[in-house]
Amino acid sequence: MFNLHERAAGLGQATARLSLLREEIARRGSLALQPRPADVRGPKWQALLGELRTPVEHWQASRRNRAMDEQAPESRAVMLLPGFGTHPARMKPLRIALEAAGHRVSDWGLGFNFGPTEDRFDRLCERVLTMARKEGEPLVLVGWSLGGIFAREVAKRHPEAVRLVVTMGTPFSGDRRANNAWRAYQLIAGHSVDEPPIGQDMAAKPPVPTVALWSARDGIVSPRSSCGRKGERDLAIPMRCTHLGFAAHPDVAAMLKRLVAAY
Repeated sequence: MFNLHERAAGLGQATARLSLLREEIARRGSLALQPRPADVRGPKWQALLGELRTPVEHWQASRRNRAMDEQAPESRAVMLLPGFGTHPARMKPLRIALEAAGHRVSDWGLGFNFGPTEDRFDRLCERVLTMARKEGEPLVLVGWSLGGIFAREVAKRHPEAVRLVVTMGTPFSGDRRANNAWRAYQLIAGHSVDEPPIGQDMAAKPPVPTVALWSARDGIVSPRSSCGRKGERDLAIPMRCTHLGFAAHPDVAAMLKRLVAAY
């Protein structure tokens, strides 16, 4: 009799968990199916398809004659923050290039980036503070796409621990649906792009030097959103790469080395 009661209780708990799971799937599906505002557009489909050329473009760029890597005047502490749905390993080429110039490079320490939560943001802030104390200097935060949102918000909360913020294809300006990833974001992150758990005014510039790398060939994020307006960043620099290319393109790596050395 006791075993029967235990089994019944276990079955009831499993049924309740299954019901909650179904409700959560339905809620996230509803978020993903929300209509885009009529006056908001992401990059055209031709640009989106152009993202498929990313590996070829990297290979072609790597074959161009380049000068030998030069050591930076000063070694800086740099942290790389990955884009939505990606792992820090995707930014390994940038890490290798920065380390070859003499910089000390770490990643954000949170694995895959599946969107912000208050807990993950707090953990990232603590990691930045810890690394800054360990390195004995503020960090350079380099954020790709959604990683750039994290970087900007960390710099707003702890400017004393950040020397420079560099965003790459980051949608910090304008409408938050001016990209081709917002539905996937809402499905996976589980909240609306209008109600993120960190930072409400994404366009507000952090109180540290802030540089936005953007590309007119970006097939994921509207170039207008990743370039930003005057006052939302200190400097905007156009690159010739795809959105996915920001994570590894040799030209992006070369620009990062120049920026880190300049600040």
